[in-house]
Amino acid sequence: MEKIHYNKLVRDKIPENIRAKGTKLETRELSEDEFLSELKKKIKEEAVEVSEAESREKLVSELADVIDVVEEIKKTEGITDTEIGNARKASLEKKGGFSTKTYLEWAEDDGYEAQKRK
Repeated sequence: MEKIHYNKLVRDKIPENIRAKGTKLETRELSEDEFLSELKKKIKEEAVEVSEAESREKLVSELADVIDVVEEIKKTEGITDTEIGNARKASLEKKGGFSTKTYLEWAEDDGYEAQKRK
């Protein structure tokens, strides 16, 4: 049987579910640095799945996955709910929320986009 190289962080029960089908696999335990790096990659993967969700049920499931990854990152980095709340409050005060549903069509480049690319 052909091997498929996933090379990604998976949930704890995924290997046992694969083995239960009689399929061979190889896993390894990540270092703390690798784990954090892979969690950051995982949040991107989950965010893409949220954006591609085509039903409410799928959207709820994918949002739950995003929250699980966020909670693991918080635990790994010792980030508290208070820190997150303070950061959210600061962001809301500086940039606002999304309640006005504003979609930016264009703006002249004031250096912001050029600065982001550096």
